Amino acid sequence: MKVLITGGSGLVGSTLTDLLLEQGHHVVGVDNFLTGRRDNLRPHERLHFVEGSITDAGLVRDMVEKFRPDAIVHTAASYKDPDDWETDALVNTVGTAIVARAAKDFGVKRLIYFQTALCYGIKPSQHPIRLDHPLDPANSSYAVSKTGGEHYVQMSGVDWVTFRLANVVGPRAVSGPLPIFFQRLTDGKQCFVTPARRDYVFAADLASVVARASAGEGKGTYHFSSGKDVPIQQIYDLTVKEMAINQYPEPQQKPLAPDDAASILLDPSRTFSDFGEINFTPIETIVERTIDYYRTHGVQGGFTHLKDLGNKSDATATNA
Repeated sequence: MKVLITGGSGLVGSTLTDLLLEQGHHVVGVDNFLTGRRDNLRPHERLHFVEGSITDAGLVRDMVEKFRPDAIVHTAASYKDPDDWETDALVNTVGTAIVARAAKDFGVKRLIYFQTALCYGIKPSQHPIRLDHPLDPANSSYAVSKTGGEHYVQMSGVDWVTFRLANVVGPRAVSGPLPIFFQRLTDGKQCFVTPARRDYVFAADLASVVARASAGEGKGTYHFSSGKDVPIQQIYDLTVKEMAINQYPEPQQKPLAPDDAASILLDPSRTFSDFGEINFTPIETIVERTIDYYRTHGVQGGFTHLKDLGNKSDATATNA
């Protein structure tokens, strides 16, 4: 296959790129490096990388026209600043419209998109959330703009797959509690936790399913979720354990922020039906591999779409 990956140096994009190259495919990646790390990808004879933005319609159309990918996997997204509505709308909605239109105009066989579980709102009426739950994204600029992008994918006329995601984590993540816990504990600073619960899934587990979808498996909308959630407190405790901190540093306990969800748990029944049972990496293994990576490569990011967590350096970020 030939696959074009937007956001190619981010967590999901770079993990998928590594897997596709291992499988013998050809990849073109594009990223502006606002959140992706340059060192996430190594040079490869079947990898061509372009520095740029999906908001540049000329660039996107040129890449698609010249490379003629069999599939486009659209992972690029804006989520750094919850108050930057303009950039979220430009990247997540307009940028996705540009990608979807190029896919349509140049005959791409498959377009794969990633949607936030916050498209269902912060107080969903189902637990776990089924695919028939009404959309209610007006809780954050991130959710609103990602939902707009999803609609452009669906109206493109291209054979599409959308994965609505649980919290995808791994060594290359720049959002969520793990990078913040590690950095603050390394600096000897106190962390805080909330009662929130999340379903954490490993980026490599997602990439293995996305690679199959790129080759034509599945159709329509799926939840990528293990079907189980864990408390943020457990992530904190595992981080402390893996960092081998002798004296347990008590975190500050805080209530949920007004724009946060108590639990985000998706029903993965359709995913399991179409793709088979998935051997999800245990959360203990995810934390262990992530901490090992941070020790070698350092940590960056700590971004969150949540307005009420304050400065990223002082937050635990329960991002979804």
